[in-house]
Amino acid sequence: MKKLNKNILLNESETLSIPNKIKSEGIVYEDGYKKIEKITAKFDDFNKEYFVSDFGEKSALLASCNDHILLTRQYRLLINDLSYEIPGGKVNNDEVAEEAAIRECYEETGLLFSNLEPLITYDPDLEYTKNRTHVFFVNDSRNIYNRNSKKYEWLPYKKCIEMINKRVIMDSLSIIAILAFSLKAKIKT
Repeated sequence: MKKLNKNILLNESETLSIPNKIKSEGIVYEDGYKKIEKITAKFDDFNKEYFVSDFGEKSALLASCNDHILLTRQYRLLINDLSYEIPGGKVNNDEVAEEAAIRECYEETGLLFSNLEPLITYDPDLEYTKNRTHVFFVNDSRNIYNRNSKKYEWLPYKKCIEMINKRVIMDSLSIIAILAFSLKAKIKT
């Protein structure tokens, strides 16, 4: 039992310490989608190595109309299936986050929206992944009646919440966006 307590104290000490120095050891891998950088944090009594994946900024759009949310379907390797998701993707170098959200939604659904409002900006990880994510929302009824598409579906908000609870909607971006939208809607009412 003492060993367990000692380990807990050591881990607590590590998590409460601020490094004296942080040094980049350089990029150890790079492709068109990400860079992995080796970073060493030097603390008083120890060093810790990090391998940080930098995917760049991401932007997404939660489109809502008449208590429905726009979701796309895309193949995802880690579940080996199609995933229900809000439209989103990488912010290109020549774009701001809002432009990327509009472009990604258009590429994934063929639907074009404007007059977006910021919903939430978050970092999915604060230690091993750089991927600041911006989510915008729009309430827009122009396209909701065009429901005959294999690329997307307008699903009732309550069904989206059920799909989160049943692990049908599983990606963190969509879950965070839908729940943030839920909170925003409750605050306004």
